[in-house]
Amino acid sequence: MDDTGSLEISWIQGFTGKSIAFVDNETVCYPCGSHICFLNLGTKAQSVLKSPGRGVGAFTANGNNGIFAFSEQKLCPSLFVYVFRGLHLKNELKGGAQLDYTSLTLSDSGPYLGCCSSLPEHTITVWNWENAVQVCKTPNAGQEIVLLLFNPFNWLQLCALSTAGLTVWNIEKSGSFHELRPSVINLPASDGSFVETWTPIFNTYFGPEMPPSAIAGLQGDKAESIVTKLCTKARLTPAAICWTPKSELYVGCTEGFLLLVDPEILSVSVLFNPTTADVNPELRQISFQGLTLNKNGLTAIMKESVVHSLQFKESQINITQTWQIEGPVTTVMYSPDYETLLLSSNTGQIYKLNSTSDEIVKVLDVLSGNFVAVTVSHTESNICVSVRESGELQLWSSDGLCLGSLPLQTEVTSLACCPVAQYAAVGTSSGYVLFIDLNKEQQPRLVHQVHLYHCPVDHLVFDKEGNYLFIGALDSNIYVLDPRPSKGFSVIGYTVVSGGVLSLSTQNIRRYEQVKVLALCNGQEGRHHNANLLTVLSLPTLDLSGPDCADKSGCLSSNILKVSRYEVPYPLESCVLGVNELFAYCHKRKTLQRFRLPQDTESLSSQDVVQLKPEQEVKGHPLGPASVALSPHTSWLASVGRDGLLRIRETASMEQYIELQCHSCRLDGVRSVSFSADSQTLFTVGFKDGSLLCTNLRDKGLNSEKLREATQYSKSMRYLLKDTFSEENDVLIEMPHWAEKPQGIEVTPEAESVDVTEQDESYDSLLSATPSHLTWLESRREAIIKEENEQYSETKKNMRKTIKELRETIQEMIRDNETLPDIERLELHEFNLDVEEQRRLEAMVQQEVIKVREEIEWEMLAKCYLRDVIKKECWDSMMIKGKAIKAFYSDHEVKNYPLKERTQREIEDLRRVQDIRKFEKAACTRNIKKSSNTPGVKEEEQGEEGHGVKSAAVSGSFSALLGYSNPNVYDQFSLHTTEERINQIILLQDVIYRIKTGFNNDFEAVHKQKVQELSRLRERNRQIKEIMLELDMKETLWEPSLTISEWPERLLTVDDSEIKAEKFLTPEQKKEEERKKLEEQRRLAAKADNLRERALDDMMDGALEVKKENILKMEIPPPEFVLNKPSIHWTEEERKVYKEYEKKAQDLTEEKEKYRKSMAIEIKTLQVATKEATERFDETVKQLFEKKKNCEKAVYQEELKITYLAYSVLIEEEMRNWEQELKFKLEKTVAYKDEIDEQLKKHEEEVELFHENYNTIVAEDKVLDKEFRKEFFNVSGSMVDQLYKLFKRRPRVQKIRTQTDSNSNPLREQRLCGSLAPDALGKMLKAMEDLDAPENMPEGLNRSIWEKFCLVRRAKVESEQKIKLSALTLAEMKAFLQKRRDENKAADQKIKHLSDELERLHKQKNHFLMNIMVQVLLKSEQVEVSVTDVTADYTDSVLYPKSVVEDLNKTIRTLGGQKLASMVECKDFRKGIIQLQWEHRRMMMQIEDLNNKKRDIQKLKLTKEQQDYLDNADQDKRVSNQISRLEKTIAYQEKTHLQSVQHRKKKIEQLKRQAANKARNTEIVEQLPEMQVAVAERRQIYEKIDSEESDAAAAEERYQETVRRSRLKDLAKAQEEDLTFLWAEVERLRRKNFPLLNN
Repeated sequence: MDDTGSLEISWIQGFTGKSIAFVDNETVCYPCGSHICFLNLGTKAQSVLKSPGRGVGAFTANGNNGIFAFSEQKLCPSLFVYVFRGLHLKNELKGGAQLDYTSLTLSDSGPYLGCCSSLPEHTITVWNWENAVQVCKTPNAGQEIVLLLFNPFNWLQLCALSTAGLTVWNIEKSGSFHELRPSVINLPASDGSFVETWTPIFNTYFGPEMPPSAIAGLQGDKAESIVTKLCTKARLTPAAICWTPKSELYVGCTEGFLLLVDPEILSVSVLFNPTTADVNPELRQISFQGLTLNKNGLTAIMKESVVHSLQFKESQINITQTWQIEGPVTTVMYSPDYETLLLSSNTGQIYKLNSTSDEIVKVLDVLSGNFVAVTVSHTESNICVSVRESGELQLWSSDGLCLGSLPLQTEVTSLACCPVAQYAAVGTSSGYVLFIDLNKEQQPRLVHQVHLYHCPVDHLVFDKEGNYLFIGALDSNIYVLDPRPSKGFSVIGYTVVSGGVLSLSTQNIRRYEQVKVLALCNGQEGRHHNANLLTVLSLPTLDLSGPDCADKSGCLSSNILKVSRYEVPYPLESCVLGVNELFAYCHKRKTLQRFRLPQDTESLSSQDVVQLKPEQEVKGHPLGPASVALSPHTSWLASVGRDGLLRIRETASMEQYIELQCHSCRLDGVRSVSFSADSQTLFTVGFKDGSLLCTNLRDKGLNSEKLREATQYSKSMRYLLKDTFSEENDVLIEMPHWAEKPQGIEVTPEAESVDVTEQDESYDSLLSATPSHLTWLESRREAIIKEENEQYSETKKNMRKTIKELRETIQEMIRDNETLPDIERLELHEFNLDVEEQRRLEAMVQQEVIKVREEIEWEMLAKCYLRDVIKKECWDSMMIKGKAIKAFYSDHEVKNYPLKERTQREIEDLRRVQDIRKFEKAACTRNIKKSSNTPGVKEEEQGEEGHGVKSAAVSGSFSALLGYSNPNVYDQFSLHTTEERINQIILLQDVIYRIKTGFNNDFEAVHKQKVQELSRLRERNRQIKEIMLELDMKETLWEPSLTISEWPERLLTVDDSEIKAEKFLTPEQKKEEERKKLEEQRRLAAKADNLRERALDDMMDGALEVKKENILKMEIPPPEFVLNKPSIHWTEEERKVYKEYEKKAQDLTEEKEKYRKSMAIEIKTLQVATKEATERFDETVKQLFEKKKNCEKAVYQEELKITYLAYSVLIEEEMRNWEQELKFKLEKTVAYKDEIDEQLKKHEEEVELFHENYNTIVAEDKVLDKEFRKEFFNVSGSMVDQLYKLFKRRPRVQKIRTQTDSNSNPLREQRLCGSLAPDALGKMLKAMEDLDAPENMPEGLNRSIWEKFCLVRRAKVESEQKIKLSALTLAEMKAFLQKRRDENKAADQKIKHLSDELERLHKQKNHFLMNIMVQVLLKSEQVEVSVTDVTADYTDSVLYPKSVVEDLNKTIRTLGGQKLASMVECKDFRKGIIQLQWEHRRMMMQIEDLNNKKRDIQKLKLTKEQQDYLDNADQDKRVSNQISRLEKTIAYQEKTHLQSVQHRKKKIEQLKRQAANKARNTEIVEQLPEMQVAVAERRQIYEKIDSEESDAAAAEERYQETVRRSRLKDLAKAQEEDLTFLWAEVERLRRKNFPLLNN
């Protein structure tokens, strides 16, 4: 097909709001997919530039020079630089990045482009885009750089904005060499405060303070950055930047702060702090999102839709103007001429604001978001309809203008336009199909909706003639709708296919009046994968509204729906139906395939599957999956894929194709493609680029027959459907706006509790209702059920009544059955009429029980596992379990030390350390024996013995006093190495272990004692209970027992009494319980038949031994006659017997009383024994508590020593880390200095060489000046002088350019750089053409001489410009060299600083190792330090022996006695002295009072009037004199006033004359610039000619000035001396005339 046409881009729409910029004063450009769009703000005309590479990545533009640049999206991407005028590709820049670019920027002051690459190199590169040369670059410039911005006044400054901070890169140049140097800006903290850096502090109490990197053990280049992030406060997050005319930076932060940054001195000042109290309320809750300069201040985006114009006055920020925008604003910028303010939104709007008005004009409104689908309406206007993921439906004209939009406020998935009416069908993700009326293009409206699925509607397809609308989804149902508005968009029915629908297409067969539908099914509902099952449905074009077309539920009848099933060998992604053929894309083989459908399918059933093989297979897209679309006239096949390519082929021969790169493959390529009605326009939408592209199929002129066929087919279809379209469209226009919302059916709580026997016909509907909205099919089925319920309601009512009577009868029988005897009683299950239903319910309940039981068992298993883990970790691992002992009568409780068994590693470490200590002691003993003959050894041994005696006092703990010390422990004063300290820690841990083990042994002994005491106490209580039982006493006894803390094992066992719930038994356990009961019954029965035991019980109460009879139970029976006869009838013998009975009874009573007393005494004895035993035990517990307290002290003391030792080891490790870090920095700095030395040497040579060249150029220029007269030797002298003046004359290019600049741009003044000098030379030579014109030739000069003169002058001008350029370059090179020298000096200083710090660290480390911290135990009376805090500070304390303090106290007492004696002696002597002193003091005070009175009288001051009043006796004369003086004064003032008035009048007349003169001199003022130019030229000529004379005159003038200044100094000095003398004389006269009354 490549011989018949080509694809051309017509228009593109889509705006994300991320990148937009001016390319001239009226045009903005922005990327859209793989294209660059240009929008004229005045005319709103749009144009498109297709990217020459793969997509569009980073983008930038510069409106001052009309340049824009962008990157492509691929590996090793290129940068394309275009000139806007003519869209000419200026250059392609390669080699700046490996993966992608993150930001681009163009310079205003030169052909320079700055770019930043992404992973992995993060390189900032500066290009000269005119020459495609890299000026300079630096790798690892920083991550997450989102914005690069050149300084508009100086291209040598480049600001990089990242999410983490701000960096200004300075481009330093020396000749042709350029280098990027960073200046990191330290922003304030998030609260506006400035973060202070860490400074080392030495000689603290616990050792030197180390930096965080040393504490963390980090080393290397990233150590400081990591520690800075972790240890410093969060800093402000910069969001927007803007350069100022002073080359400073405005920085707006997301926290609402506005900063001013000076890159030269790296200073940051806070211009606006939103957290201050006096801030403007409008500016409190803000976040700066964009900044740009205006004429009076700053324009800023502070809120989502609010733009403020700010003005700075001193330290205040004032809002001068505010604009409210409809949507959120993301970008604000001014045009290059600062006449237009541009605002853009990420929702797809662009606004502009002219400087002449305050009205905001919306220039573009295309919304934003990714497109889902696009289609074309079947009208002559070819309106394009598109939908976005957010639910925005938009209408586009044929030239790309947005006609209207409708927000559907739901997520949409598919779209189709009806051929018989002007509406669109939209499928949503919630399963709805929406019908949108498109007759009013500016205001589309929703006229109908239907709910078909509970999943997204993926496919909407109309047949070409508008007979049906087919709808498919990942559900297995395909719905058929009547698309005519006159039918109300009714659902005709549905059919079920095998699995979800992945593709759906139609084809009309007019010959057979059929519509065929092709569905690609995946064989499994809900899957999104490819499939190989094809289903072809055939429907007649007749009216299908009859009852025979579908059943009651809506399923289409097989009489009208013919189904054919096919299967292909490979899974397909997409397919489309043609005439007796189909086209498909196979992603597995990456091919396009054509299949021929069999013609004879009448003999096949709907269940038969026909195997299809591809008739033709051609190569597909390089990157899939892809989808295909067939043109309306079925001659062209379009395919689009994830590679972003659009390919069009002829269906007759698919080998050849034409293609166009429509979208970027980096953004998943093309989502869908759609043909227009005439098949000559195609629309594509991208997956993630948010763009809609319109392309036209153009004829190359070789064969236009295909295009004519497509046009003719379109016209014929339009003519065929014209009448139907008109009728249905009228109905559509009359349809009301759809406002109904589908409601779901909710199950009420009352409905949930319906009795089984009393359910009505609503029960089935309640069961069928779902929480979500019902679909059409569900509503249809519900209606069927409701209809059936209404039809059979009477029958159901009778059946329910019969069932109710039967139920009552059965319940009555059950009640009667309960009253029958057991032998006649029936089981309950025998009354069940429906045994199967009962079994089913029981099985269901049993399944639920099993499920719940499994859940409980799993939960119990998890808890048991957790219990076992906790028990293993916290109980089984303990060698000594934790327990306590409580006293009987007090609250004392003593706990033991829970201990784990020592690990093998700990035992080995302890053994190793002990062996080391043995070797050390042995070596020390041997050295002492060798040197025992020396005279000083004995003294040393005695000193060591004394030290050994004192070591107990300074050992630092009570462990030795408790007897648990380790003989191998080091002395505290001898721990100097890390190994010794670690060994000491191990030995001290062993001491702690011994202390705890020793205490635990004592604890176990006491614990056993308590157990024994409790057993004895229970035995005594048992005896007391027996005695109390004999004595018939009822008292509550004290029966203590072990608590949980004393017997913790009880926590791990559960008694049956603790379980309140009934125990659940499995059937096996129940059988086991029954078996045990039977065995117990048999055992008891066998025991009952034992004759020997029965006889023993009968005779001796079951015991073989004879018990002593209880005396308290003994009773003497009275004689029988006492009971039978009265006392008067007793005989003598009976009376005698009765007396004996009374005596025996009295004796027995006395015996009982004695027995009771003895039992009471025994009870008291037992109670006293119990009390004494428990009190003794409490005393033992108290002693154990005291021992525990001492052990705790010892343990804490040892742990404190371990803590000190561990801290010292840690500090030493930190010192070692810091030392390595300093060495690393020192090595790095030395290497850096070596590199700078090499660069310095190289650049010094270059500067020296260039300076020589510069001197040569200057000398050559002077030669041209001197040789001028020689060049014109044959010309008269006067003419040569005139030519020489013209030779020195130069055009004023700079002044003219400055006057022609516009004053509206606040950035109009630019700094002169060396790179601009060639441009200045060109302008100078262009301006010289006016001076070379023949009109400027002097009169009488030959033309050839004038031409020669012009050539000589041009050579001179070029030489001067070359000198200027060389001078600028030399200055830059010297400045660069000076910076390198400064850096060299800074490196030297840093090396010196690091060396000094390293040496200081070594000294501090040695001091720390030698200055050991020891632990000393002191009694309270031995401490004489004021304790103000909880812990005393012993930093400035001194430790003395006790003898020194005692000797000092004795001396103090002796001296004190002597002092008291002297004080008594002095006391008597001072009594007399005190009296004399009192008298003397009284007299001195009197003298002082008299002197004060005298001084007051002498120093009394009098005014001049008072003096005159006292001197003159005639007061009237004095008054008259004063009056005469006042009259003279008044006369003088009147005279002066008249003179002043005359002077003012003269001055007014003079000003009037001056004003008249100025009015007359207007013409002279207009001629003044030309006269000034002439004067300046003459002055320049004279200064050049008379340079030597002027130098001599200047020297003479300076000499005369020096002499004059010397004379003036001498004169001033003399006048100063005279003035001093006069002031002294005035002072003397004043003192002389001052009145004194002491004379």
